[in-house]
Amino acid sequence: MSSSSEIEFELSDLDEDNLIDSLLTVTTIGTGTFGKVQLCRHKINGKYYALKSMNIKHLIENRQVEHVFNEKKILISIRHPFIVRLYETFKDKINLNMVMEFLPGGELFSYLRTMKTFPSSMAKFYAAEITLALEYLHKSSIAYRDLKPENLILDHEGHIKLTDFGFSKRILDKSYTTCGTTEYLAPEIIEHTGHNISVDWWALGILIYEMMTGDPPFPGENVKEFYEQIKNYEIMSFPPKIFSINAKNLIAKLLKKDPSKRLGCGSKGAEEVKAHPWFSTYDWKLLYQRGIPPPVVPTLYPVAGNFDSYNEDDTFLKEKPSQSDLAIFKDW
Repeated sequence: MSSSSEIEFELSDLDEDNLIDSLLTVTTIGTGTFGKVQLCRHKINGKYYALKSMNIKHLIENRQVEHVFNEKKILISIRHPFIVRLYETFKDKINLNMVMEFLPGGELFSYLRTMKTFPSSMAKFYAAEITLALEYLHKSSIAYRDLKPENLILDHEGHIKLTDFGFSKRILDKSYTTCGTTEYLAPEIIEHTGHNISVDWWALGILIYEMMTGDPPFPGENVKEFYEQIKNYEIMSFPPKIFSINAKNLIAKLLKKDPSKRLGCGSKGAEEVKAHPWFSTYDWKLLYQRGIPPPVVPTLYPVAGNFDSYNEDDTFLKEKPSQSDLAIFKDW
């Protein structure tokens, strides 16, 4: 925990009728197809929050209603040291809003972009914390479905947190929705054979490979080429200077094209992954307690210094929905 009295990252629940009027916008720290994420500071308690605002009209036009309701439903039902926390939701006449934990460390993607590759120990630390987060979600039959460096953000101490649950879903049998990021899609998503939590273990294999090499294992210039590689080819390149025998073995087992043979998808679930020799030095209980020092401790000044700069133009957030559109989100 930072000893600074100027920046507060330990947050408490919010319960205010006019929450939007209590938040002062500092800067934009993320943008997307449907909205933006802004760093805000509470007028009274002085603490920082991330305000995710999504334009109602855009959400409906792009058929994202189910996804956004899933995101809210899942986030309000979970609590884990390596998953971002949702504090409050509210809507105005134009946007849906989610007040979330602010994670000042920035995206894992930014660190990978700067460093090009992570050493094995660094990749292993993040993979281990992600494994615990996935284990927690999977015990509730929740498939995350969008694991990638851009959705992994470091907190003030350098621990990883899963964010952006827009594609997450509680799957009791199988889902046939095509969703996720192209390079990380599991074969069963591409082939529309039905998928469940198995896709997250595939994505973990892709992520570990990318953290250690700087590139995803299946190359492609376009979506069609990526799909072809993912469906039909095995990983050809495991440079021995980068991958130990155990690292190579773990990735190969996570990237089994048949989900029934994929590590983590058996009767023991995440325990199969945690028991793999690559993680043999890890004390999983200590890791869960955040007792293992992270490989990178973020610089916390300026407060938004670990995020890219974004255009503050929010014209697209001002497009007004119809009354029938607003009615869809009456219970938000």
